[in-house]
Amino acid sequence: MQGTILLSSSSDIDIMVHGLFSYELFGHTFWITTTHVCLLIVILVLTGFSIAANRAMKHASEIPTGFQNVVELIVELLDKMVHGVMGKSGDKFVNYIGTIFIFILVSNLSGLFGLRPPTADYGVTLPLALLSFILIHYNQFKYQTPKEIWTDMCSPLPPWLPIWFPINVISELAVPISLSLRLFANILSGTIIMALIYSLLAKIAYFWPGALHAYFDVFSGCIQTYVFCMLTMTYISNAIGGED
Repeated sequence: MQGTILLSSSSDIDIMVHGLFSYELFGHTFWITTTHVCLLIVILVLTGFSIAANRAMKHASEIPTGFQNVVELIVELLDKMVHGVMGKSGDKFVNYIGTIFIFILVSNLSGLFGLRPPTADYGVTLPLALLSFILIHYNQFKYQTPKEIWTDMCSPLPPWLPIWFPINVISELAVPISLSLRLFANILSGTIIMALIYSLLAKIAYFWPGALHAYFDVFSGCIQTYVFCMLTMTYISNAIGGED
C-alpha cells in the first residue's frame, strides 16, 4: 500500500484516508491511518471539555454565566431529549445517550475543521452500534420474563406457533447493522462528495463550498446523530416493555 490508502480510482481525488505508519503484531501488518488520528483528536477535545466542565460545575455560581451557562444548556437539552422519548426510565440511560450523542456529533462536525470525520469509518460506527445492541438486549432480559420475550419473538402469531421466530431473530440481528451502516454511509457519502468537489473544481471550489459544508457536515451530521440516538432510545424502551 506504500503507506497510503485511497478509496478512489484517481490519485487526484483524496478522501483523506492515508496510512501514516505500520507495525507488526502476531505476524500481521496493521496500519495507523488518518482515521485513528482524527478519532484521537476528537477524544482529546471531548476529554478536555469534560475536565473544563467538571471544574466549572465544582465552582458553579447560583446565576450561571459564560462557560457554566453552556454546560448547563447542553445537559438540559440532552436530559430533555432522553426523558421526552424514554419517560422516567430515561434516568438510567441519560448518561449513555448523552455520551454517544456528543461523541457522534463532534465526530460528524470535525470535517468543518479539516479532519476526516471518524464516523466515516465503519470501524467506528459498528462498535457504537454493538454497544447499543448489547444494552438493548441486556435490558430486555432484565425487565422482561422469558415468557414475555418468547411471546414477543413469536408475534404476531400465538407463542405456541413460532412461525415468525426465525424472521424476528433476523430482525433483531439486523439492528446493529442498520444502525452502523446508516450513520457510516451518510457521513462517508458527504465526505466523498466534498472530496470530489474540491478535486474536480480545484481552486474554484474554495470560494463557495460553505453552503455544501453547512449541509453535509452540519445539517446531515446533526440529523444522523439524532437518528442514531433516537433509534437507540426507542429500541431500549421497547426492550424494557412496560417500565416507565
